[in-house]
Amino acid sequence: LIAAAAVIFGVVGYVAGIAHRKRVAEAAIGSAEDEAKRIVSQAISEGEQKKKEAVLEAKEDIHRRRSELEREVRDRRQELSKQEKRLVQKEETLDKKTDALDKKDEQLNKKHKTADKKLEEIEALRQSQLTRLEEIAGYSTEEAKAYLLEQLDATLDREKALRLRDYEQQVKDDADAMAKEIITTAIQRCAAENTAEATVSVVDLPGDEMKGRIIGREGRNIRALETITVSSFDPVRREIARVTIEKLISDGRIHPARIEEMYEKAKKEVNTAIKQAGERAVLDAGVSGLNGELVKLLGSLKYRTSYGQNVLSHSLEVSYLAGLMAAEIGADVKTARRAGLLHDIGKALDRQMDGTHVSLGVEYAKKYRESEAVVHAIAAHHGDVEPRTIVACLVQAADAISASRPGARRENVQNYIKRLEKLEEIAKSFPGVDKSYAIQAGREVRIVVKPEVISDDRMVILARDIVKRIEDEMEYPGQIKVNIIRESRATEYAK
Repeated sequence: LIAAAAVIFGVVGYVAGIAHRKRVAEAAIGSAEDEAKRIVSQAISEGEQKKKEAVLEAKEDIHRRRSELEREVRDRRQELSKQEKRLVQKEETLDKKTDALDKKDEQLNKKHKTADKKLEEIEALRQSQLTRLEEIAGYSTEEAKAYLLEQLDATLDREKALRLRDYEQQVKDDADAMAKEIITTAIQRCAAENTAEATVSVVDLPGDEMKGRIIGREGRNIRALETITVSSFDPVRREIARVTIEKLISDGRIHPARIEEMYEKAKKEVNTAIKQAGERAVLDAGVSGLNGELVKLLGSLKYRTSYGQNVLSHSLEVSYLAGLMAAEIGADVKTARRAGLLHDIGKALDRQMDGTHVSLGVEYAKKYRESEAVVHAIAAHHGDVEPRTIVACLVQAADAISASRPGARRENVQNYIKRLEKLEEIAKSFPGVDKSYAIQAGREVRIVVKPEVISDDRMVILARDIVKRIEDEMEYPGQIKVNIIRESRATEYAK
């Protein structure tokens, strides 16, 4: 019973507690709703206030900006107004200038028309005067022009001739003085033989009995000797044949087997002599470092002649002269000597190979690594190429000096006559030449011109043209003097 009462009291207390909590909660909720209503009301009031303030500020900002825009528009309108005034003023100025230019243009047109009329009048007057002048002078306009041009040509020819003569004379005076000094000094210091060597080898026979022995029974020895001398135009072969015959004469035993034996000995001796001659020439010329094959070729020039002049002696002489002249003008003496010594090296080969001695000399100089200066001097010593170096010019001059000095060379009569005829033929080929004579062994050509065709001034130009033609078409040692003669004669007879 007590327990039941306790349970009942407990249930009643629980229910009462729930009711109390509900009343408290409802009271709290009511209070919260009131607070919420108050807050919402306050928020709405504040929002309205801020809205009014924002609207007010916006209105003020809009008013301020509108004022600024209005002020800016007003300023721009004032500026545009000013610019418009300036443009109006400029247009007025341009209109005035245009009017002025139009007036000037009208004036110029009037002046042009007036000038055209005056030009027409002047041209008509000029034509009438020209016609009158032609009638008075007896010349047409074209004839007068031709006459004036002819006079001008004559004047120009005279001016050219005078200037050319003065320039040539000055150059000749300077060049002659220097060349004479250099060449004279070089020749004085170069002692060379003046004798020309023969191109035939001679062997003295002691008597007719030796002649018979050389011929041999039924000519058998002669046939063996012919085998040796069949190419005796080759100077080395000719020398070998000469030495062979001398050995046979000295030995006394002459038969084909002995001839062959002596031939081999003579061949060795001549080859040794060639080598020694080459070495001696190199030593005499003061040249060092020359290839052994070039030394042998130099030695073989001992048995080679050109117009009767020994080529090895000529090469040594050219080497001396080129070196001495190089020393006089301050050029490379060693290169000049070397080039002078080797300039005719091709003559040791031109009987065995195709080509001129110049081209063969250039080929072998390159083959044995001679310098470019030496190779060029060899190529240019006969004018086959234009000399580009001082050494090449010196070798060319030394070669001409050595070849042209008295007694140095003999010349074939037929070649001599052909050269004289060629000189006279070249001179006669020019208009205005009456006669020509080659004199002094072809060293000078004298030309008589027609005085009515060639004037004194024209003679200078004609001489240069003839010299140029001779240089282009002929080969000759030394130099050729061209001497032009003009003579006017008047003859009358008293009766």
